[in-house]
Amino acid sequence: MKHIATLVWKLRIWKDTRGQDLIEYALMAGFVAVAAGAIMPNISASISTIFSKISSVMTEAAAS
Repeated sequence: MKHIATLVWKLRIWKDTRGQDLIEYALMAGFVAVAAGAIMPNISASISTIFSKISSVMTEAAAS
């Protein structure tokens, strides 16, 4: 019975699309930032700083 419950739970997670749009927009923003840094090298330092801050926030969130 536990195996069936686990299978049903996995299927529900697989079909769940909540938050999908947010992830897609975040990926798109990341791609735009990388492209902007490649095209305009003078702003690449500020983009690098932003990604470093995001990385540290994500690391702190994962630790808590």
